[in-house]
Amino acid sequence: MANRTVKDAHSIKGTNPQYLVEKIIRTRIYECKYWKEECFALTAELMVDKAMDLKFVGGVFGGNIKPTPFLCLVLKMLQIQPEKDIVVEFIRNETFKYVRALGALYMRLTGTALDCYKYLEPLYYDYRKIKRQNRSGEFELVHMDEFIDELLHEERVCDIILPRIQKRLILVENNQIEARVSAVEEDLEEMETSDEEEAMEDKDQSADKRKNYKDLDRPDRGASPKYRRSPSPSRERNRKRSRSRDREKREQRHRDDDERRKKRKHRHEHKEKDKSRDSDRHRRHHGNDRHHHKRNLGPSKDEINIEEANELRAKLGLAPLKP
Repeated sequence: MANRTVKDAHSIKGTNPQYLVEKIIRTRIYECKYWKEECFALTAELMVDKAMDLKFVGGVFGGNIKPTPFLCLVLKMLQIQPEKDIVVEFIRNETFKYVRALGALYMRLTGTALDCYKYLEPLYYDYRKIKRQNRSGEFELVHMDEFIDELLHEERVCDIILPRIQKRLILVENNQIEARVSAVEEDLEEMETSDEEEAMEDKDQSADKRKNYKDLDRPDRGASPKYRRSPSPSRERNRKRSRSRDREKREQRHRDDDERRKKRKHRHEHKEKDKSRDSDRHRRHHGNDRHHHKRNLGPSKDEINIEEANELRAKLGLAPLKP
């Protein structure tokens, strides 16, 4: 009873919605622990909480074909068949990316070709990374736009065979849907327009340069000396003022240079005087040290010998020796 489709469910593609999943995979889902514990008596309102807890997408994995929680929830949605508004809210949810992926897969299984292109193509601009568990049980990173592209173009996604839908080109020719303009084409158009604008600006600049170009080797085609106008007095006055200003500036520069030279000379002389003063002090200090050293040495050996000899001579009654 727990695995039956609801009574008021509509048939999809002329069959029971649960039959969109192959029988062997469907029986494995019914036998798995997640289905019995988490999906029992699950309603459309409680489905949101379970979808928010998803951590990855995937179909079946391992040698004994174990289904992922993502695949279990897909089958549960096919069983209870939630309303279209709930599925659209799943797709438009920007906070939880796995809720969006669940709604997109259900829309691809149950929706018409127009609904698939209308609600899934805007997800091409979602570049978030999602984890996917492959058949060997290993995890791999894919992007949301890649997952949506697989839903619209591949025959099998998450080990579920997708129903066939009309090609987009046929719907565009029948005016049922507008032609899609990709983001890459928009960027290319913007680049082309910017290149054209830059080329036009370069042309305008080159034309202005040609107009302003003057050949210095050609003689001026001015008026002849006979009819040439005499310079106005205001111009002459301005010229004289500018010349006098230039002259004053030159003189001021010369004055500044002379002052700098004098300062340098004065500094050099002052340094020389300081050096001579230091050398005299050094010499004087060295001479005093020598004199002080001699004074501290006391009488020499010759003087001591003469004194001893004089003492002996005085005892003998002889005249003393002269130093």
